[in-house]
Amino acid sequence: MRAISDIGDPRLVKALAHPLRVQILTVLEDRVASPSDLAEELDAPLGNVSYHVRTLADLGLVKLVRRRTRRGAVEHYYEARGRARVTDRAWAQVPTVVRRSMAGVALEQAMDQAAGAAADGGFDGEGSHVARESIELDRKGFAELADAVARLHEDAQKIGARAAKRASQGGSEALQAGLVTMLFESPAPASRESG
Repeated sequence: MRAISDIGDPRLVKALAHPLRVQILTVLEDRVASPSDLAEELDAPLGNVSYHVRTLADLGLVKLVRRRTRRGAVEHYYEARGRARVTDRAWAQVPTVVRRSMAGVALEQAMDQAAGAAADGGFDGEGSHVARESIELDRKGFAELADAVARLHEDAQKIGARAAKRASQGGSEALQAGLVTMLFESPAPASRESG
């Protein structure tokens, strides 16, 4: 089965609505792990984690990469088949409750990653960036900005591929970077009454 890059099937998106599945997939996008490793890291029962890993494997989102005998049992190790991105078409067809659940999990993970980076000095270096914008847009402007964000992510993937190639050739030191972008309709600012 080929690596998943764009998820276009709304049924697959709904299957990813479970927060634990999203957490598991996020970990397996970065490294190889067994269900017992994941259960410990995510502080979740091993039976639940194993069930959700099997579900992700059945969906073709993760693959078994090795088996290891440990304490008389065979431990299975998995990795993601690639970074999965949900297509706009599939996202639009998913029920609102599922979208909200997935957005909530993604925000929680992004905040945890950013807070950990801040505590470890990850924002101290040159080029680190934190910004928040509040922009008044019409529907066309929102669509234009959504396209710009999509291009940024495409460029980030290309830059990552070039950096990985340089690192594999011994030409540069690899470092882990985090990039979080959010584009959303925010509530209108509360009107201030002049008095």
